[in-house]
Amino acid sequence: MKVRASLRSLARKPGAQVVRRRGRVYVINKKNPRWNGRQKG
Repeated sequence: MKVRASLRSLARKPGAQVVRRRGRVYVINKKNPRWNGRQKG
């Protein structure tokens, strides 16, 4: 999982979902888990 200041580039990948959990923003990608990410802060 990548930790980034901005998830916009990950959110544009095919199959990406933006999810908020416990005050953090995650990008979940089931098609390509390499592009999973969490936002800093």
